[in-house]
Order: sequence, then C-alpha cells, then structure tokens
Amino acid sequence: MTVSVLEMNLTKDLFADLMSAEPYKQIITDDAVLLRGFALTNQTVILEDLHTIIRQAPLRHMVTKMGFSLSASMTNCGELGWVSDRAGYRYDAIDPLSNKPWPAMPASFRELAHQAAYEAGFRDFEPDAGLINQYKIGASMGLHQDKNELDLSQPIVSVSLGIPAIFQFGGLQRSDKPVKLVLEHGDVVVWGGESRLRFHGILPLKTLASITTLHPAFGEYRINLTFRKAG
Repeated sequence: MTVSVLEMNLTKDLFADLMSAEPYKQIITDDAVLLRGFALTNQTVILEDLHTIIRQAPLRHMVTKMGFSLSASMTNCGELGWVSDRAGYRYDAIDPLSNKPWPAMPASFRELAHQAAYEAGFRDFEPDAGLINQYKIGASMGLHQDKNELDLSQPIVSVSLGIPAIFQFGGLQRSDKPVKLVLEHGDVVVWGGESRLRFHGILPLKTLASITTLHPAFGEYRINLTFRKAG
C-alpha cells in the first residue's frame, strides 16, 4: 500500500535546522539551471498545501498504455492534471478517481513556480498544471521528454522535497549521455528554450552514502512537484 505524506508529522518549526544554507544558482546548460535550496524559504506553507491536495486527490499508481504500473505514485493540482492509462498519456481537467476537477493550485505553489522560472530567466510563467510524484526507495522515472504541452515555449519547473535523488538531464536524443545531479530537499530545476525537450529522469532511489536516508517530514520518501503550462 502506498504511504503518503499525510501519515507524516508536520509542525511549524520542523525545518528550522534545514534553512541555514543560502540558495544559489548552478548552471546546467544555457537554458537550464539548478536553484539550490530555492524552495526552503516558504516550505512550511508549501507542505501544508501539499497535504491539503493529497487529502482531496489521493496519490495513486497510474498505468501505461501497455498496462504497467508506474513506480512513482502521483496526483495533480491545477486546471489540468497529467493522466496515464490504457488510452495513453494526456492532460485532463477531471480526476479519474473522483470524477471531479483536480484541486486548485495553491498560491504557494504558483508563486514558487513563477519565482523560480523568473530567476532562471523565463518571464511571465503561469503554470496551469502541477504534477505531484511520490518516490519510495527503489522507485524511478526513466528518461523521457515532456512534450504533451501545447506551448513548448514555456519552461518546466521541478521542485524536490524529501530525501535526495539523482536527476539525469540528457540531450535531445535518448541516446545522449545525461548529466547526473544530486537533488536535495528544497532544490528546484528549471529548463526551457533550447533545452525544453531534453530527455530527463530519476535514477532508482537508494541510500546515498554521504547523506542520511530519513527526512524529518517524508521519512524514506521523495516528493517531486512539477509545474507546467499544459493548456
């Protein structure tokens, strides 16, 4: 059974000891940056809003066209949600579990996405889709492109919460050798422009020798928030 962040404690001062590092920008390519610690400033509100979304639209393991379950469980918020089933990948305004619209995107999410995109050089980004993926130890996301969105001039904003993961950021061909980056709690990756269709993914989550496995809010889990302009 999937364990969600709802089963973990959340207090106002939970992350006080994790906020000492100053955010900084790490260039990946001309159109892709890693903003270290960028999501830490407003994390208490972000996590409270995350809990609210998952209560309304629980995490679930979606399936591919071939009937295989994705290893990461997921849900959505915003005007559109990413859906995968036997009919394929697509965006839909309705949660197939509840037959109701996805929860509205919280102001904290929208502001984080907008500010991160602005910091990375992408002005006027207004996401309408917020994907929420939960990874447990062993879960992964294979190299893929985000190309179901109607406007590919808009960037992708990806926020890491919980335990660390190794992010792969490749080229425009699946066979291109990817750069591997360790993403930690509060890190945000933004890519667009010429890099918008680069292949990317997450290696299977495992214990990293130099970093503790447990996180005070997420235990042995990682949450990824991905913001897009899909419609």
